[in-house]
Amino acid sequence: MTTWEYLTAPLIVHNTKAILDNFGADGWELVQVVQGPGGGLVAYFKRPKE
Repeated sequence: MTTWEYLTAPLIVHNTKAILDNFGADGWELVQVVQGPGGGLVAYFKRPKE
């Protein structure tokens, strides 16, 4: 069975692609983007645990 680790990170709207590309290069898969409590965007990522 696969076990996962998770990460949340704020997204800066004018730099979203670069931020997502960097996390993707590190093996993180984007799961969801939601509006955070302060009004900004928060991204949720997962990747298999090693």
